[in-house]
Amino acid sequence: MKTAILYRSMTGHSKKIARAIGVELGLQPQNIKTVSCDKLDGVDLAFIIGGIYSGKSLPEMIEYVKTLTPAMVKEVVLITSSLQDKHGQDEVRAILEANKIKVRAEEYRCRGNFLFLKMGHPNKNEITAAVKFAKTQIAL
Repeated sequence: MKTAILYRSMTGHSKKIARAIGVELGLQPQNIKTVSCDKLDGVDLAFIIGGIYSGKSLPEMIEYVKTLTPAMVKEVVLITSSLQDKHGQDEVRAILEANKIKVRAEEYRCRGNFLFLKMGHPNKNEITAAVKFAKTQIAL
């Protein structure tokens, strides 16, 4: 199975999660800021890792997923960090599904931090849980 890890990180949280998953799966995470969509071809499963800022995904993430097609990526797993841990990448999900890309129902969410709020998140346990979640998704 051809697998990719795609992320966009403003604070470094998503990058940290992507790297940990990459180490475990033996994959090099790709920052969507520096890798173009046309480099993706025939990916069976992509992990899309991103943060939520003021209740929304980053505009760069939204623009990136708008260009994805089923020929590039067949299926996606979302992994999300956010200050309150209650928002998912709903807009990313909706765009991917509108583009006929399957998005798995289960989304891993962990806390992030902003300035002095929720300092220390995502913590080691949350990152370990994200890695475990990713491994279970590979096994499906």
